[in-house]
Amino acid sequence: MKTKQLANVLIKILGLSLLVHSISSIIAEWMTMFISGGMTQSGYWYVQLSPLITVIIGIIFIVKSRDIATLLFKNEDE
Repeated sequence: MKTKQLANVLIKILGLSLLVHSISSIIAEWMTMFISGGMTQSGYWYVQLSPLITVIIGIIFIVKSRDIATLLFKNEDE
């Protein structure tokens, strides 16, 4: 397996890992929110943005893994 192919696979795995961890964090957060009544002190729904940003980064890693691997190894000979 060539370096770019291996990097492509590893970047996809990293993206999937980020996606799974952030989705489980979002589910745990929502469960906590519903159990505690769903309201913060100010009366608005509480949604933390960090897991949502991590989901977006994970999706970008999965979709753009080939471009990222090419960028990282652009001077590498085939």
